Amino acid sequence: MTHILRELHRSGLKISKREEVEAVTIIETPPLVVVGLVGYIETPRGLRNFKTIFAEHISDECRRRFYKNWHKSKKKAFTKYCKKWQDEAGKKQLEKDFVSMKKYCKIIRVIVHTQMKLLPMRQKKAHIMEIQLNGGSVAEKVDWAREKLEKQVSVHSVFSQNEMIDVIGVTKGHGMKGVTSRWHTKKLPRKTHKGLRKVACIGAWHPARVGYSIARAGQKGYHHRTELNKKVYRIGRGIHVEDGKVIRNNASTNYDPTEKTITPLGGFPQYGEVNNDFVMVKGCVLGTRKRVLTLRKSLLVHTSRKALEAVELKFIDTTSKFGHGCFQTAQEKRAFMSLLPPPTAEALTLDALQGALKEQAAALELKIEEKITSAFKEVSEEISGIKELIQTRNQQRREDLVEAFKD
Repeated sequence: MTHILRELHRSGLKISKREEVEAVTIIETPPLVVVGLVGYIETPRGLRNFKTIFAEHISDECRRRFYKNWHKSKKKAFTKYCKKWQDEAGKKQLEKDFVSMKKYCKIIRVIVHTQMKLLPMRQKKAHIMEIQLNGGSVAEKVDWAREKLEKQVSVHSVFSQNEMIDVIGVTKGHGMKGVTSRWHTKKLPRKTHKGLRKVACIGAWHPARVGYSIARAGQKGYHHRTELNKKVYRIGRGIHVEDGKVIRNNASTNYDPTEKTITPLGGFPQYGEVNNDFVMVKGCVLGTRKRVLTLRKSLLVHTSRKALEAVELKFIDTTSKFGHGCFQTAQEKRAFMSLLPPPTAEALTLDALQGALKEQAAALELKIEEKITSAFKEVSEEISGIKELIQTRNQQRREDLVEAFKD
């Protein structure tokens, strides 16, 4: 999380056209990859799966989801299925499946998976889910899904700024908790017998069972929940390249043109850097860091001034979240913390001269070392020759002495 500064534009309020500081959450949203589509038909008992068609090429991070232990498996998932897209009989069967989908199905959903390799996480197994297509005829939905197979879908093509969205996920787990922590019941007086963090009355004598609405101890947190009406303040692009230049200004505004990324100094605590597309929503969201979230279009028709208000950010805070940060960028911190003033033109020329002199001195040292080593080799060769000559002379003298004694 971080905070932003913006100006309220809500008519009818006294604080309208005033600056306001609000807490926001950054949700990293790498593009999803479409790997299949599913058609459903309506039956008296509800929806039934009619056809499922997968793409020809499916990445390993998606195939990992079909195994409990990828390392010990044979990694054969979809190896036979992908051959349908290659031979003639398989292509004819796939065409029949697409035609029958257009003819009989009432609901079309696409199968997508996340790209874990783009996130700063150890997990390699992708998350897979179905997303329903709305709008247009069934044939148009099937054609759109077929066109998007093996392609990426970014968050920019689904959501927009100033929109109200819903966030679905799993809350932070707290384990086994009592009624005071779990249901926020009032503590009993100090002198209460057998504990005071309890519910004194758990219901009438009859019915002879505890009702579902009575506060009891049990699991707190780690529940699947949906939070409604989260306002989107910004949908930012990740770090990308344009015209051979790396663009990193996804945290700049019209009032604060400083080139900086949404990642604060030192990274987000327990997460890291945000290098992909992201969604900035007002307030907090459920769950822990690095836990997967599902963003959904709102099911309601919003007419309130708060929901329809156009948000214009003036400032996005990127100071360090590990303590009391006071620098927005690394360059700003470096300029403030450096003891010496920035070097002048004369100092730069002197530095260049010193560097050239150092290079020349290093070259001279190398030449001197080479000459010393060559001279040392010559001397050592002469010494070895003298030693050999002395040895041969001594041997000759010994032989002469031996012959003289024999005579």
